[in-house]
Amino acid sequence: MSKPVKEMIRRQLTARLEGVTSVAVVDLTGIDAVANNEIRGRLLAKDIRLNVVKNALAKQAFKEVGLETASELLTGPCALAYGSDSIVAVVRELRDIAKEIKQLTVKGALLDGDLFGAERIEELSRFPTREEAIAQVIGAVLAAGGDVAACIIAPGGQIAAALKTIEEAGDADLAARVDAAESAEDSPADEGDKPAEQ
Repeated sequence: MSKPVKEMIRRQLTARLEGVTSVAVVDLTGIDAVANNEIRGRLLAKDIRLNVVKNALAKQAFKEVGLETASELLTGPCALAYGSDSIVAVVRELRDIAKEIKQLTVKGALLDGDLFGAERIEELSRFPTREEAIAQVIGAVLAAGGDVAACIIAPGGQIAAALKTIEEAGDADLAARVDAAESAEDSPADEGDKPAEQ
């Protein structure tokens, strides 16, 4: 491959990786064209890009875009997988495909500067994706908000219950007094209270 062609490929790869902060490195050795197209189709459906690369050119591109830490994963035949909302989603999808297409091997991944080799890919796949992490944060905030609301509402409820009890007790006391007064009016006067006959 001539030097100008290599330079053109390096520039294209650098442009594709511009803004990418996380990437997975895979080995597609032994995968036929039909399976290769199936893999690419499944990844593209999830907005994941797959590029077969020449290691020396990929290392140069990595250096330019700040992915240099991932360079140590570039040994033997390699392809780069990146995109989606999270590298965790990329790794999960690659692992699902690898269950069906055994030749696919995930060599490792870079997540925001942290390198995960092949032995840590399982660990990375259990991380929450960006959406899952946002949902967890929102859930935690809402739960805390619910606790605060309960703390604010509970004393008010207790006061309302106490006032209702007082009101009911007052109503019962008033009813008892009225009943006593009515009973006193209806009952005949005692003999001792009658005026003496002349």
